[in-house]
Amino acid sequence: MRKLTQAPNLAIATVWADCLNRAGIEASVQRLYASGIAGEIPPDQSLPEVWIADDGQLDAARALLHELQHPRERRWVCQACNELIEGPFEQCWNCGANMPGL
Repeated sequence: MRKLTQAPNLAIATVWADCLNRAGIEASVQRLYASGIAGEIPPDQSLPEVWIADDGQLDAARALLHELQHPRERRWVCQACNELIEGPFEQCWNCGANMPGL
């Protein structure tokens, strides 16, 4: 097992671990309950961590984590309602239509 990263909170750590698991990289969240003793230990010791089971998948895990932390910004026009959509969104906020090509 190898530590991949520290997360700012438990929700984000869980999302990252779930995405890694869905990609076939066995991951788990450690220090789930350490925030309960924050103030008694150094702040960086109470943050949740994401660990991967197979050290051989470390590079793939780092690449996926980078994609999760830096989503692609897109700019497209909805074919259904002609609304301009900006950001990492794959669905129109106005009418709910999917981005072309999905």
